[in-house]
Amino acid sequence: MTDKFSKIAKRMKSNIIRELLKVTGKPGMISFGGGVPDPETFPRHEMAEISREILENEYRYTLQYASTEGDPILREEFIALLKRENGIEGLELDNLLITVGSQSALDLVSKIFLDEDSIYFVSKPVYLGAASTFSLRSRQYVYMNLTEDGVDLDELEQSLEEIKTRGDIGKVKFIYVISNFHNPGGVTISLAKRKRLVEIAEKYDVLIVEDDPYGDLRYDGEPIDSIFKIGGQDRVLLLKTFSKILSPGLRLGVVIGNHDVIRKMVMAKQAADLCTPSLTQRLAARYLQRHDIMAQIKPTIALYKEKKDLMLAELEKNFGDMEGFHWTRPDGGLFIWFTLPEGFNTDEMLEMGKSENILFVPGIAFSLDDTCKNSMRLSFCLPPKNDIIEGVRRLKKVIMEYGKERNLL
Repeated sequence: MTDKFSKIAKRMKSNIIRELLKVTGKPGMISFGGGVPDPETFPRHEMAEISREILENEYRYTLQYASTEGDPILREEFIALLKRENGIEGLELDNLLITVGSQSALDLVSKIFLDEDSIYFVSKPVYLGAASTFSLRSRQYVYMNLTEDGVDLDELEQSLEEIKTRGDIGKVKFIYVISNFHNPGGVTISLAKRKRLVEIAEKYDVLIVEDDPYGDLRYDGEPIDSIFKIGGQDRVLLLKTFSKILSPGLRLGVVIGNHDVIRKMVMAKQAADLCTPSLTQRLAARYLQRHDIMAQIKPTIALYKEKKDLMLAELEKNFGDMEGFHWTRPDGGLFIWFTLPEGFNTDEMLEMGKSENILFVPGIAFSLDDTCKNSMRLSFCLPPKNDIIEGVRRLKKVIMEYGKERNLL
């Protein structure tokens, strides 16, 4: 039956992180792979209490179909949260859509904006979840190299000008960025770059899709205004999630934007899954009503900061005196981007890592053109501290063996 598959189906590839999860449970395995939150940070007791109440007392809603737009109570609470924590004002219910996690939101973005000849901008390296869904619709991507303070805007403007000169500017649908603690890069777009990005988008009349799943997980430095706050809902579409601040098992994402865009995404969602589960939406809504979620995640932030600092210290200890090795130093989020000298292929090294009971995500997974081969993404949020120390030691063993076999060291 494979000859019956659509063009899109034939372009589909398995998600490497989902594949890595299959071997994560192997005895003795240490995983720096998926950005999986530490389960001990989940407010399970509070959520258990709320779950019982809403099942017994609100079953007419929680066990029934919901509106495609999402639970109005949850949307109201999220609007209040955005105003209180991010200074974003002027939002109404029609500006929000609740999705089945951020991945669903990215898929909806691709469905309503991208045709086969559509042009879109992404960072290099690019978040693999975005790359996988965007590339199914169009392969007309343009890279923006990632620097220490975000994407290279000189490259962006030069590319847009070239596209405009050849008469294709109308085909450019959006610029996709992760504003805080990039996945996989770990870097944050500076305030100056956020303002300039909005100016560039205004100049060429292009939408900005701002993905911000990690912004609330800041460990160092001061928060920066969102691109959405700077550019407004007519220029920026903002994606948020509960996966990193409450629980990924709830599968709840939020899209914030112009009501015309939200309405079109609602239509696309109706064809995809009808609605996001009523039960998990109401659970999150009641949680927000009863608890200060930002106060609740302070212990999580403290824990992740310790783990992040420990992994950075271990990388420095093991690779600091080795020429050609460098890594990002994030102020928050879940990831460190570790780059090895040219000639290393982290995709080839993965099987060696498995044999040494250490997992990472090869850099090639974060490209649309099979590049970034000498880099890897390391996640520090899930492993215990002792495993971080041992895991970096195992990683060095794999790197040294690979490098010596190929005369790279």
